[in-house]
Parts: sequence; C-alpha cells; structure tokens
Amino acid sequence: MAMASTAGSIQQGMTREEKKVIFASSLGTVFEWYDFYLYGSLAAFIGATFFSSYPEATRNIFALLAFAAGFLVRPFGALVFGRIGDLVGRKYTFLVTILIMGMSTFLVGLLPGSASWGIAAPIILIALRMLQGLALGGEYGGAATYVAEHAPDNRRGFYTSWIQTTATLGLFLSLIVILAVQNLLSKEDFAAWGWRVPFLISFVLLGVSVWIRLSLNESPTFKRMKEEGKGSKAPLTEAFGQWKNAKIALLALFGLTAGQAVVWYSGQFYALFFLQNVLKVDAVSVNIMIAVALALGSIFFVVFGWLSDKIGRKPIIMAGLLLAILTYFPLFKALTWAANPALATAQSTSRATVTAAPGDCKFQFNPVGTAKFTTSCDIATSFLTRNSVPYDVVQTAAPGTAATVKIGDTTIESYDAIAAGDKAAGLGNAFNKAVNIALHAAGYPLNRGAATVADQKLDAFVAANPEVKLDAAAIRAGEKKTVPVAQAIKDKLVTAEEAGSATEVTAYSIPGAGSFTMVADPAAVNWPVIIAILFVLVIYVTMVYGPIAAILVEMFPTRIRYTGMSLPYHIGNGWFGGLLPATVFAMSAAAGDIYYGLWYPIAIAAMSFVIGTLFVKDTLGTDLHDKD
Repeated sequence: MAMASTAGSIQQGMTREEKKVIFASSLGTVFEWYDFYLYGSLAAFIGATFFSSYPEATRNIFALLAFAAGFLVRPFGALVFGRIGDLVGRKYTFLVTILIMGMSTFLVGLLPGSASWGIAAPIILIALRMLQGLALGGEYGGAATYVAEHAPDNRRGFYTSWIQTTATLGLFLSLIVILAVQNLLSKEDFAAWGWRVPFLISFVLLGVSVWIRLSLNESPTFKRMKEEGKGSKAPLTEAFGQWKNAKIALLALFGLTAGQAVVWYSGQFYALFFLQNVLKVDAVSVNIMIAVALALGSIFFVVFGWLSDKIGRKPIIMAGLLLAILTYFPLFKALTWAANPALATAQSTSRATVTAAPGDCKFQFNPVGTAKFTTSCDIATSFLTRNSVPYDVVQTAAPGTAATVKIGDTTIESYDAIAAGDKAAGLGNAFNKAVNIALHAAGYPLNRGAATVADQKLDAFVAANPEVKLDAAAIRAGEKKTVPVAQAIKDKLVTAEEAGSATEVTAYSIPGAGSFTMVADPAAVNWPVIIAILFVLVIYVTMVYGPIAAILVEMFPTRIRYTGMSLPYHIGNGWFGGLLPATVFAMSAAAGDIYYGLWYPIAIAAMSFVIGTLFVKDTLGTDLHDKD
C-alpha cells in the first residue's frame, strides 16, 4: 500500500504531452538497449557462428571482445551525435541514432557465419557492433536531454528517472525474448539458427520506435535557445576546450559516472556472468533469476528519481556507491554458497598450487584481443580460473622448466604452447584431463560426459583411460552405431587414413569417459536466496543510476548540454564499465581468487565516492534556462 501511495503521489500533475514525451523517449531507448544487450546475452552462440575456426576458449574471448568494441566506441558516438544534437536539435538526432542501432542489429541476425563468408563475416560483425556503439553513444544523451528539457524544475529527477529504467528494461526484454525462443526450439536448433530470431525481431521494434519518435516536437528549451540566438557554433570546442566547462565534464566523469558504471555493470551484467560462467549455473536458470530480480527492482529507478527531487541527487548516488563498496565481497560470496554449495565447499577445503619459473606468469589483461598467453604458467592459471579453482602461485621453479599444478597429492605438469608446436593440442587435452581428474577427486562438482569412440581407436582409448576401468570386449559386445565415413571424419572420430576404404565407421558411446564439465547441481541451487541477493544488487544500481540523468543535464548549459553530458557518461559507462569483465578476469587470474577482481569496481566506486563527496555540487533546484 505504501508503494502504491508513493506511485500515486509522484504522478500527480503530469500533463498528457509530458507523458507522451517520457513514454516515447523511454520506449525507444528500451528498444536500443534491447538491441545492444542481445549480443552480450548470446555471445557464446555468436562466437560459435562467426569465430568457428578458433578453439572454444579463444572463440568466446573474441566474441566478448567484439561485444566490448561496442562499448569502446560509445564516447566517439557521444562526440559525433552530441555535436549534431547541440547544432541541429535533440529530436532528429536521436531519430537517426535509433535507425542506425535498429538496422545494425537486424543485419546481425541476417549475417552469414564464417563457414559461409570466411574472415569477412567476423569483420562485418565487428563493424556492425561498432555502429551499435556509436548509435548508443548518441542515443542516451539525446533522450535524457530531451526529457529533462520538457520537465518542470522541481520534478526533473522523477521525469528523467524513466529514461534510467530503459537500460535495465532493455536487458530484461532481451532476456524474456531469448527465453521464449529457447522454450520454443530445441537446444540444437537454437544454437544453429534460433539465436538469430531475437535480432530479427528488433526490426519490428525499430518500426514502432521510429513511428513514435516522428510524432514528437523539438525540446522547448532548445527551441527557445535557438530563437534567442544563443546556440553554440562549436559545441565540442566550447564543451571541452574551455576550462570552466571541461572541469564540469571531468567532475561528472570521475565523481559520478565512473562509479555509477561499475556498480551498474557489477549489479546486472557481471552478476549474470558470475552465476553462469564462474558458478556454472545453467544459462536458462540464470536468465530467469536476473529477469525476476530486475522485475522486482526496476520500479526503484523511479522511486529514487522521485526522491532526488526531495533530498537531492548527490546524496542518493553517494549512498549507492558506499553500499556497493562495503558489501560486494560478502554478497558475491553469499551468491557462491547459494548457487553452487558443492563448489563453495571444495574451494574452502582444496586450493591448487602453481609452481612456475620467475617471469613465466603474465598479467592476463587482454581488452583488445591481440595478446596471446601461451606460457606454461598462464595456461595453468587460466584453466584454473575458468574452472573457478582458487590457487597460489609460487615462482620458485628453475628457469626454463614447465609450470606444475598440485591438487591434493597429485602434481600435473603444464606445457608451453609455443615450444610444443604441433603437439600443443594433444598436450593441452592431456593436461586438462589430468587436472580435471584431480579436481574431481578433491570434491569439485565435475560431471564427466559420454565419449564417442570409433572401433579403430577403442583399444587405444581404453589404454589411455585406466581410471575409468573399461573393458574393450564388453564395449564391443554392447550397443553400437554406424556412422558414414564423411561424417565420422568431420566429427573427428577417425582420420581419412584410419578409415581406409570403408564406407562406414562403427562407433560406441561410453558413459562417464568423455570430457569434464564443472556444474551446479540444479537441486542444490537456492533460488530464493539468489534472487534476494540479485535484488539487493539491483537496488544499488537504481540508487546510483536513477538520479544520474538529472544531475548530468543540470550540470551543463543548454548550448552544449547534449555534448557535455554525453561524453563523460559514455566514457564512464563504455570504458570503465565496458572493460569490467576483462579487468576482473585478469585480476582474478593473477590472484588465484574468483573474488579478487571485485577490487576493480570497488576501487572505481571508492574514487567516485571521494571525488563526488568533496567536489561535485548537488544540482537540485536548477533552472535550466538560467544555465544558458
């Protein structure tokens, strides 16, 4: 009842035209965020389609880096479209941005994979991602400025908070569409072509958004400025070439948006990544959990926007930063125990030790995808990090010797990928298998799948897997299947030489003898606790993000507002936020601790908390006309 009363009171006095402005701007921006986040949610399928010539681990890295490319170009979009918005107007600029975003997303859904177009396919994909980033760089500033310039001075926090819901609602919408398509198709069909459907649906959303935005009028504040002849002839130079305005942009970046960005991405995107990739909860369950938490928490964007009209923007943002700083470690550790208690128990009782030569271990920060980490230490630590295994690195081995991994009483030797040459793949498979066997014995929740083995290789396979205690004669006497030679060669069951002149290959499926997979037992996943923790993380997001548009638009004069607010916002969110996954992985790999990377968002949030508290002035009560 209290929430209903609050919601009722905060909507009093809004005119029909104001509602239309907020609805049109917000809905279009929801669709843009939907387009943008589809890529992140479907990165594994996109990697398999466009980077299929690479090993799975490398493929996933390239897919995530292509995702990051969209973030990295956002500030340039802010400069390009911010300038146009301050020269030409808000309405037509963010009409252009949504056309670019929508068409780029739709084309991703149609783009053939690397199997058909070769290297051209990933190149075009990255180009489309960069166009999406450029468009988003211009979209947010236009929508926020447009709504703010329609809003009464005493309700600007509430009005602009509706824009702040759009990123979360866009993510929520993308998850819902993905889940719906996954439920309609088999896993095989979704992986083969079904992942394209959410991208193609964006064309419908694009049409709705364009139709709505065409019905809008230009911002009254911008029109008044133009009529009075006060517009800027060089928005970029005026915004960032004059110290009085550049200082505002720097304070907005380091005192507000950098901290807001890492809290936003930690509370939503990294939480999703952490559950799925670190804690090994299945993707469908994670998407549902995130969707429920977002559905419960999204109203608080508006609540905190409304509250910022009463007590100020700055106190709410600083409080959200402080809460994140103080509670991230206990919250993410609680997530581990709730989502994968078997993994949490194993982590607390069994650590690995990596013994390497000095200088063999590198800091695995790879934001642009050009670095290759091939030393024996890096191969060992990256494998352990991907499997959420804590470890200590001891650099006491003799120079030139390969790193070793000790788990319990078992020691496994790693390998140098460059020195191994053609033997690297075989050595890698042997290393991974040996480490997984040791981890399974130490209590880590690893499942071993079935292996499909050709008859020609069965005896060698039995000899190479003594731990499974197989009987070749019993296997041959059991169920078998015949596979056409061409398919058997394609599936790497045999080589052409091994198949000889045969037209078919006999193969056996051997349970419990295939590859290992770290899993979270579905029966042990504590859904209520996980959703409660995710809800708390979303509340932090709403605190730092709900009032941010109001304070940013109120910091800059009308003549350079679009340009001035867009650049710090998108550097903060595109770079500080967009680089979060790569930075967190590198820090965790360096420390051998899945939680250590949390120091990155905590440190950035702490920087913004200190700078914001000391130097950023609250803007509550600002008259935008007085800023001209």
